[in-house]
Amino acid sequence: MKRLVISMAAHVDAGKTTLSEALLFRAGEIRRQGNVDKGDVFLDTNPLERARGITIFSKQAIMRYNGAEYTLLDTPGHVDFAADAERAFSVADCAALVISGTRGVQSHTKTLLKLLERAALPIFVFVNKMDISHKTKAEIIAELRISDKRFADFSKNFGETAAEFDEECMNALLETGEVPQERIAKAISERRIFPVTFGSALKNEGVAEFLDIIDRFSLPKNRFSGFAAQVFKITEEGGARLTHLKINGGELKVREMLGDEKITQIRLYSGTKFITADCARAGQLCAATGPIKTFAGECFGEQKRAVKPIIEPALSYKVILPEGTDEVKALSLLRKIEEEDPQIRFAWSERFREIHVGIMGEIQLEVLKNVIAERFSLDVEFGEGQISYRETILEPVEGVGHFEPLRHYAEVHLLIEPLERGSGVVFARDCRNLDENWQRLIMSNLRAKRHLGVLTGSPITDVKITLKSGKAHLKHTEGGDFREAAWRAVRQGLASAKSRLLEPFYEFTLEIPEECVGRAMTDLQQMGAEFSVPTGEEMRKIEGICPVSEMRGYMKDVIAYTHGKGVFSFDFKGYFPCHNEDEVIQKIGYNFESDVDNTADSVFCSHGAGHLVKWTDVPSKMHLTSILEKPRSSFQD
Repeated sequence: MKRLVISMAAHVDAGKTTLSEALLFRAGEIRRQGNVDKGDVFLDTNPLERARGITIFSKQAIMRYNGAEYTLLDTPGHVDFAADAERAFSVADCAALVISGTRGVQSHTKTLLKLLERAALPIFVFVNKMDISHKTKAEIIAELRISDKRFADFSKNFGETAAEFDEECMNALLETGEVPQERIAKAISERRIFPVTFGSALKNEGVAEFLDIIDRFSLPKNRFSGFAAQVFKITEEGGARLTHLKINGGELKVREMLGDEKITQIRLYSGTKFITADCARAGQLCAATGPIKTFAGECFGEQKRAVKPIIEPALSYKVILPEGTDEVKALSLLRKIEEEDPQIRFAWSERFREIHVGIMGEIQLEVLKNVIAERFSLDVEFGEGQISYRETILEPVEGVGHFEPLRHYAEVHLLIEPLERGSGVVFARDCRNLDENWQRLIMSNLRAKRHLGVLTGSPITDVKITLKSGKAHLKHTEGGDFREAAWRAVRQGLASAKSRLLEPFYEFTLEIPEECVGRAMTDLQQMGAEFSVPTGEEMRKIEGICPVSEMRGYMKDVIAYTHGKGVFSFDFKGYFPCHNEDEVIQKIGYNFESDVDNTADSVFCSHGAGHLVKWTDVPSKMHLTSILEKPRSSFQD
């Protein structure tokens, strides 16, 4: 049986959940098509979702059609929950991208297209709300092709349309007068064509045609001959920890081992309900009980690694606990939420004895407050949001760490190099003078810590950290010694390098009346934005990027000066050099040499006792040759 996962994606309010509802109704899975505005749709079941009329948590529904089994994975459309959508894309076989016929390609649509490109997902496009759109199909296709030339109108002859975009399809058309279905499917699966259809999900117009195109031209993605699976979500239900997996090869059975943990139950969810199963097969999503150490993004069997997420929180808030609450116990509880959603990051500030959380925006903050209250009976508040900065380096540098208190020993040499924007932190090893077991331990310890920069104490990004050499002692080296040496090596390298502060930027779209263009452009210039020349006639469109720190709260200004006629939308663009670096560094007032939890200094043994050596003096006292110098022979004690 053909089994596929279809990720439903859209800018908020494009009608994605309504389309999911219409597809389920058309396939006969539900008896009545619900309405988002009435709060009775099959998938938006959370009270917050029904109150706001938006999808907040990704959910799934099983749909059987024409002998195949499809799992619709409905993802959030709001920018605050983009990380959840990104995780869903990593386990999908294809995506159904919903675009509003009245609004066209919006800011978050562009972000979704980038995420889908990164996940290498085939895309099927449904242009919704055509019943109220003033644009023709040709106008919409032309607009779509401005952002990507691969959008193709599939509301007419499939073969001829496919031949315009794919050479193999063209050859088949010229040779036989028609294009085989499998060739069109292949072109779509290889992302050479993005088929587009039109309709109204609310009125169930064009839905049958869209479903038929997906059924005819969708193919399985990332299938393996043996067992392969990827974790995409961790949740808790009724006290049971659930590991949500996509099976990409073979089968997963009850009582089998997932890693070193036994599966005790397998659930197949559709909406809020589930059935238990003896096994889950390739192409299915399942939730397993039993494992307690799994995490989102973890892979098993023949599947070795998942696509690394790129969405990062742009804001940080202080968590204000109820009076008398034990901070350590509270942090332990909050870590469970972090485990379920890795993009929500709680951090403990020893300096201020405060808990901070990284968040995408205020709607996500409201949801988090409700989740904490429901799960842990903690009525928390949040302080004023602060910008989440990042740090990187500008040139390659060697980082060295030595840890040698009495009867302990470890030395580590790292090469730290800058990477392109958006790369995150990459770990590698190129070490020939240290046992394999010690190397694996060092790499594990490097990955286990969120390394902080030396300018503001913000997390580092866009760097590659490579283990180049290390030294152990046959009698005195313990596992924790290499952890200390490795972490100190990272810190010492960062302290030695020339660093750059990065800040988050938004990608924005501003649509305003002609008479407001002057005010808008003045505002954008003052905010340090980079933007395009206004386009359009009655409503003028301006697109660009701008620091998050300058653009916060601007939506209220737009509503005020356009008297409610303006539309302002934005999305996370990425981290770029901070426009007021010196000012931010001075305001934060971080002194990395005073941060004892993230020290750059090393410990050496002399006259039977360990003593601290300042990071500037460490390189001259290392026992191994610098990796930046010509190597000399060395041996392991």
